[in-house]
Amino acid sequence: MTVNEALRLLAGSVVLFSLLMGLYVSQNWFFLTGFVALNLIQSAFTKWCPAMWAFQKMGLK
Repeated sequence: MTVNEALRLLAGSVVLFSLLMGLYVSQNWFFLTGFVALNLIQSAFTKWCPAMWAFQKMGLK
């Protein structure tokens, strides 16, 4: 698995989790969905995301 694939998997999982939690637990979980979206937009311009650093430390290419 590459860093980009792991990043997409993490982002998709967090979005799905936060949407489900927002629907069934508390609407405040939707802020996490927004944070992930903003982070993805930021990483599109800067080509850097904090999770990429962690995945690289884990040895992903």
